[in-house]
Amino acid sequence: MPDTRTLLLTEIFPPAVGGSGRLFWELYSRQQGGSYHIATAEGPGAAEHDAAHTPLPIHRLPMRLQDRGIRSIAGMKYYFGSALRVRKLMLQTGCDVLHCGRNLPEGFVGYLLHKLHGVPYAFYTHGEDIGVSRFSRELAWMTRRVMKHAVAAIANSYNTRRCLIDDWNYPAERIHVIQPGMDAGRFAVVPRDERVRNDLGWAGRTVILTVGRLQARKGQDRLIRALPRVRAAVPNVLYAIVGTGVEEAALRALVDAEGLRDCVAFHGGLSDNTVTLAYQQCDLFALPNRTIGGDIEGFGMVLLEAQACGKPVVAGASGGTAETMEPGRTGRVVNCDSHELLADVLLELLGHPAELAAMGARARPWVEGQFDWTQRAAHAAEVFAAIRTAAVRSASRS
Repeated sequence: MPDTRTLLLTEIFPPAVGGSGRLFWELYSRQQGGSYHIATAEGPGAAEHDAAHTPLPIHRLPMRLQDRGIRSIAGMKYYFGSALRVRKLMLQTGCDVLHCGRNLPEGFVGYLLHKLHGVPYAFYTHGEDIGVSRFSRELAWMTRRVMKHAVAAIANSYNTRRCLIDDWNYPAERIHVIQPGMDAGRFAVVPRDERVRNDLGWAGRTVILTVGRLQARKGQDRLIRALPRVRAAVPNVLYAIVGTGVEEAALRALVDAEGLRDCVAFHGGLSDNTVTLAYQQCDLFALPNRTIGGDIEGFGMVLLEAQACGKPVVAGASGGTAETMEPGRTGRVVNCDSHELLADVLLELLGHPAELAAMGARARPWVEGQFDWTQRAAHAAEVFAAIRTAAVRSASRS
């Protein structure tokens, strides 16, 4: 097979915060041979990040987009302008295969490059991108164009794979699954540390932790609504929310309306090291996600990270979150459309501390055995090789 170089096109990449960005960094930075380049967005701290990670060639482009559609002048300028810039970069770097970080918008840039220049491309899908597109005629049309001409799709979970097949009739044989992972060295089990808990404002509290963007599908509001029942049984409970996002004002208003200021802490965006400490010192981790208008939690990397720190987890029965745990042994899955059902599960777990501890003890070996980034990157190398083979075959047929 001819030597090939691959360009990953993604708007989300470190230092920008996001699970998909972390996935891409961990997978591509661990590949051998210098055959991978990254094209990603400009942004604060990007120059410093890239200078510190020189082994992986990173190229910054203007690629921020508010509306993923093409009917607006801004949308058309974005897509055709991005296609021109990416084509120029591929010629400069010798890359002849394109990986698109999402179906939209990056995948549509790949589609244009394929139609204009015959560039073979594969696209990632994280669940929510193809889920939301189903409810827009324009985005659905664009999504189908991307899918029809791609040599392969890379799904972040088996649930996302099922959505590709069931909702979009995508050929199963062209789908690869690369589940996210976690850093078993960084996320480790440590003893309870009252000094750290005091610094976090958690002294003397039973802490339920959520880490993630403050957006509707993450379900922080579901846990806030469940909290009055939990507090009645566990008076010292504290719900610690780490993250920022568009729902912050609404969540704070809900806390005030429920009279819960004494048992909800908004930590905002924390450093990576402090987030790790939060995982290690909480009592229970929860991601009470649910589906909203096709927007789903495709996997839930934070659930892996919490379990790696020896913490039991609770997640919503939506998307691919069940794939992150051994349900019933390291965590629980519950329908978080109902905050009452969520409260039932939280009360059951917090009411049985011995079983809660046993779940946490089982969690670490569960994730370490199959979700460490070293294992994920090795699997990704096999997938990337298969995509290169498909790209060469596609080019030979053109």
